[in-house]
Amino acid sequence: MSVTSAVGTPAAPAGSVGGVPSASAGTRAVVEEFIAARVAGDTGRLVELFADRVDWMLAPNPTVPWIRPRSTAAECAAQFAELAEHTVAEDARASVDVFLVDGADAVLTGQLSGTVRATGKSFEGPFALRLTVEGGRITRHHLYEDGLAIARACAV
Repeated sequence: MSVTSAVGTPAAPAGSVGGVPSASAGTRAVVEEFIAARVAGDTGRLVELFADRVDWMLAPNPTVPWIRPRSTAAECAAQFAELAEHTVAEDARASVDVFLVDGADAVLTGQLSGTVRATGKSFEGPFALRLTVEGGRITRHHLYEDGLAIARACAV
């Protein structure tokens, strides 16, 4: 998967009070690690980054094999491996237009695209990802994407 940034990677905020990193700086660091692990396909690192229990939200989509309810670190990390199994790696793209951090919360918006391996059909559309980081681990992963475009690409 290729991930690009239209705005560049923002510099981490000075973000320390009395020598202690701010919550925003810690959140940004974890989210940047998450992106790097996701791009590298490092499922082991993803398991480490997700909390034991995760508030995972992705709109149900019964025709898309990698979209299902998840709640544990291992289940959340497995989603990325399942996505890779069902899509063509060379065609997977994501671009981040905005990367906002406020305390424990981060929001990324951008565009994603890919091709479903079984059908050869492509999908593309905007996305928004809300992550919450607590204790250095991701406790919330809410992804908003064009599920209809993805379902159409999965349909035979």
